[in-house]
Amino acid sequence: MDLPERAARHFGHSPALRTRENTLSFEEYNNHSAKIANLLYRKGVRAGDIVALVSPNSPAMVTLLAGILKAGMIAAPLNNRFPETILKVTLDKLRPQLLLTDALQPFSLPGINTGTIHSVIDDAEGCPLEPEFELPDTMDRPASIIHTSASTGEAKAAVHTVANHWYSALGSNENIPFGSGDCWLLSLPLYHIGGYAILIRSLISGGSVAVSPPDDTIELSMQRFPVTHLSLVPTQLHRLLNDTGSTEKLRRLKAVLLGGSPAPKSLIDRAIRHNIPLYLSYGSTEMTTQISTSPAPISRLTQNSGTLLPYREIMAAENGELLVKGPCLFQGYLFEGIIQPQTDSDGWFHTSDIGHIDDDGSVTVLGRKDNMFISGGENIHPEEIEKALMMVEGIHSAVVVPVPDQEYGERPAAFIQTGKESVPDDEAITQAMNATIGKLKSPVRYYRVSEWSTLPGSQKIDRALYRKRGEQHDKSRGSDASYPAPPA
Repeated sequence: MDLPERAARHFGHSPALRTRENTLSFEEYNNHSAKIANLLYRKGVRAGDIVALVSPNSPAMVTLLAGILKAGMIAAPLNNRFPETILKVTLDKLRPQLLLTDALQPFSLPGINTGTIHSVIDDAEGCPLEPEFELPDTMDRPASIIHTSASTGEAKAAVHTVANHWYSALGSNENIPFGSGDCWLLSLPLYHIGGYAILIRSLISGGSVAVSPPDDTIELSMQRFPVTHLSLVPTQLHRLLNDTGSTEKLRRLKAVLLGGSPAPKSLIDRAIRHNIPLYLSYGSTEMTTQISTSPAPISRLTQNSGTLLPYREIMAAENGELLVKGPCLFQGYLFEGIIQPQTDSDGWFHTSDIGHIDDDGSVTVLGRKDNMFISGGENIHPEEIEKALMMVEGIHSAVVVPVPDQEYGERPAAFIQTGKESVPDDEAITQAMNATIGKLKSPVRYYRVSEWSTLPGSQKIDRALYRKRGEQHDKSRGSDASYPAPPA
């Protein structure tokens, strides 16, 4: 299916792409993508070939992605904030037929054709609208490669088909309507599945996408464009709520979709208090973004991530691991040019997330299976403790790691970021934690941080680094460190 052409037929002169300079209709957007597709074909790129892109979000990047989609090629947007050494390793494994960057002089790699995004956009103006390429008319063709966040190891190249994106967008739009007259601000990076998914939702439903230059803030973009929908991670929401003007604009939106990581109680409370139409979400790259989402804007604090969206299936295994499948599920990871499926014999993908599904269908995620440790014979999920910590007034964010203990094997310790130094104090935190999650799960020690160390090119906290730091702090206490036993 040619999604840009379908959108042009259905939505015609309705706004499709809003930029600082102008607004393109779906018809104009489709015409630009057709010229780009022809230019890429003339450069020797064919349907099924991989085109890698290294660039921040920009109108040129969005238009180029539409051209790649139209030509039946596979878009692989990469994290432009990665150090060049990591990018080169990633590209060496990906082996794209073409690499395009936003740099004036793209770095070169042996065996890979390179160019710039802007040169493609400029040169495409001289190409015809009539297609010179052959588009595979199938929904099952690969359309994108999005790398996982690599929060627990090396990033993996997840391959999605047109059908994966199609059903993901349909399910999302059924829960949060988005159509003609609406405008979704592209506030997440296009190398993130949550960013790329906005482009597909627009093509399917007829809502427009607003794209700012890379140096524009979300606050400025909300002033410039008629935004109705917004996707945010907690850090972005926190910054917006600290600005009175932005808070007022958030209140007028139809939907603010929050995901990416757990949000502190104080942040959710502020959003609810200001009547922000906030939707909580649980998703993954492998399921082509959202898995479950609040069925309506939340009006009270909740620990779950909403209910399962259409075109998805979910179940909890005996060990608590969440398994998913359905038409949104990716095809597998690309390894040495081969797509390797990741499902079991019954078609389920094992997410490595631990959680449960409540009687009302709500999905609650406790944490990652590979972060779990055992203390006194009990399974301890650091993310569960982190969520409880962020329910304590004054704690903005937290990371929990295991530290060795003679009697219990391991006990939880916490790195926390607070608004004021030593407020709340350790005793107040411990009392609150004992009351909410019990004494065994309450951290035995708290380390305060002013600024988090994150993974390269990411806003995700480097959990492995803090685990090492926790071990180092423990060693400094002596080789036979033993923490007080939790009172009965």
